[in-house]
Amino acid sequence: MKMKLAEIAKAINVKNDISAWQEVEVSSVAFDSRNLDDGALFVPLNGEQDGHKFVASAFENGAAASLWASDHAVGDDSQPLLVVDDPLAALQELASYYLCKINPIVVAVTGSNGKTTTKDMIASILSTQMNVTKTFENFNNEIGVPVTLLNMDPNTEAVVVEMGMDHFGELDALSRLATPDIAVITMIGEAHIEFFGSRDKIADAKMEIVNGLKEDGTLVFNGDEPLLTERTASIVQDKLEFGRQLNNDIYATSVNATAYSLEFVTNAWPDETFQVPMMGEYNVTNALAALSVGKLMHISVKNMHRALSSPDITRNRTEWIKGSAGEQILSDVYNSNPTAVKEVVNVFSKAETAGKRIVVLGDMLELGEQSNDFHRDLSEVFDPEKINEVYLIGPHMKALYDALVEDYGEHVHYFATEEKAKMTVELGALITDKDIVAIKASHGLHLETVLDALTS
Repeated sequence: MKMKLAEIAKAINVKNDISAWQEVEVSSVAFDSRNLDDGALFVPLNGEQDGHKFVASAFENGAAASLWASDHAVGDDSQPLLVVDDPLAALQELASYYLCKINPIVVAVTGSNGKTTTKDMIASILSTQMNVTKTFENFNNEIGVPVTLLNMDPNTEAVVVEMGMDHFGELDALSRLATPDIAVITMIGEAHIEFFGSRDKIADAKMEIVNGLKEDGTLVFNGDEPLLTERTASIVQDKLEFGRQLNNDIYATSVNATAYSLEFVTNAWPDETFQVPMMGEYNVTNALAALSVGKLMHISVKNMHRALSSPDITRNRTEWIKGSAGEQILSDVYNSNPTAVKEVVNVFSKAETAGKRIVVLGDMLELGEQSNDFHRDLSEVFDPEKINEVYLIGPHMKALYDALVEDYGEHVHYFATEEKAKMTVELGALITDKDIVAIKASHGLHLETVLDALTS
């Protein structure tokens, strides 16, 4: 991104006179005054604190200019300030303007599970033949999506945008902002069921991604999910279905899965064996979604094979890491929901080891009134002969502890959220170099601190 303030002022209807600053050039946008590049446009947002408190700090750290809400009195006007009604709305308007200016192919990705991994796989595939920008980590909300768009390089040919939501209307707004050429729905699960009440309503919310889909665009979706096949029947744009069932446009004809990698063949390229250095057959479905986009974008099968064999995957998404005691740790500490936990534990149960298999789980958040039931139901994937030690943390994990204690006895351990340090110490004392450890939780539990302690 490179734009002078004069151009930005026209794009977002700035209310003040910026003639003294119109030649100032910005090269990025940022909403964290502590973490920005020189030449950034700072966007003061209202969160736990009013972002306007940090405008001075942003300039000290290299910002070239800052937005400023018109309902805030302007104090120091010696720096370039662009006065607007609402900095967040202005950020989104500027993103829409810049998107039209760069005019890349837009691929939007959503889903209850797998959207970050799928986004990464799609970007890896497209990058073999195109200049690609993708969502950083999981910057997938009303702030992250415009920031992704505004941080595109001018030579960007395709942008892969992850879109998250936990309320109705959010995907509608993001889709209309990004106006995707290709929209991808990975699957419908239980994530955010606290806010929606049922998987049916989650499916309704996910379908909002088509609201901004271009008329000549394509919806790529998981054809194994009846909730999606029902809702996509009336979509006028082109559709492409992927999945494990034979009725899909692209499906896997054979799969060979280990705890560390996947090999699979598809009906679309029957002579090609794709390899992915990731665990879990569920990642075959994510790869099929990415291959579907690659096919639509005319990426060669050779390049798609190469991309999937070494994808650039966001950290802490079912990633094997070596611990300080020599153990292997399966890190998946960024997000969690019932479907994903069961899949990870099932695969982990089959991983070869000369020592113990140890599972560490933190609460799955945003499951509403059914939360304890969802946690208790995880017991069906635990077998004491396969999973030797279980460490649980968080108030809802007490329900799983109660379901496991009869079979596991002293080998299941429960900790309150504030006892994370104690749990970490006990884990560290138990682990040997022959063991393997799986750590999974919703990000709100911040089990990355446990991971850091075990790997430092």
